[in-house]
Amino acid sequence: MTDEPRQSALVPVPNAAFTAIYGARADERFPLPATEIGGVDPRYFRQEVAYPRAEPPGTLVVDPGRKFLYLVREKGRALRYGVGVGRAGLAWSGSARVGRKAEWPRWTPTAEMIAREPDRNGPWRNGMAGGLGNPLGPRALYLFEGPRDTLYRIHGTTEPQTIGTDVSSGCIRMFNQDIVDLYGRVPVETRVVVLPASEHVEELDGPVAQSTPSSVGDEPRDKGRRTVDG
Repeated sequence: MTDEPRQSALVPVPNAAFTAIYGARADERFPLPATEIGGVDPRYFRQEVAYPRAEPPGTLVVDPGRKFLYLVREKGRALRYGVGVGRAGLAWSGSARVGRKAEWPRWTPTAEMIAREPDRNGPWRNGMAGGLGNPLGPRALYLFEGPRDTLYRIHGTTEPQTIGTDVSSGCIRMFNQDIVDLYGRVPVETRVVVLPASEHVEELDGPVAQSTPSSVGDEPRDKGRRTVDG
């Protein structure tokens, strides 16, 4: 695995539509700064795309190998988000559900994370409260199989440069503005399908995505409405 960004040989400058959706958000409990996206391949920006698979609208589909997450919509379309994938994200595939949602969630490093980076993670062995420095970012979706917590999470990040890459730890991380957007679109009990790392939704042999203002999707249904405590 590598922490090097997955970028095309020539990364175009993002247009105004993408710059706007990754801008600062002063309405958050901890105001979110703008995300620097100038060096990111635009295919990892939030946008609506054709969706060729048969999952019903409302399903979340994670493609760890391509580093994408899809929210399936009607008429063969989906909202696609770029993600970064940690070891836990590559190790598990199958079907689950969103069992819990949290705003500004608390984070506790695993024993493995503490052993690997004791100076960095050891001080937080008893947990870190939600905030801008929390590795889970502003939102988290907790995936369950029946009543069992899979320990698989979809969450934000303090390292936006890792979107589109394999990373050393964690599950599925998203740009902070994207996890806030997704959180507002999916309720608890949403079905989640995590593909094997070798299976993909799309073949991406063409050029990077060309953005238009309409490609980023509409506003989430419950934008601004807090549904679950962090």
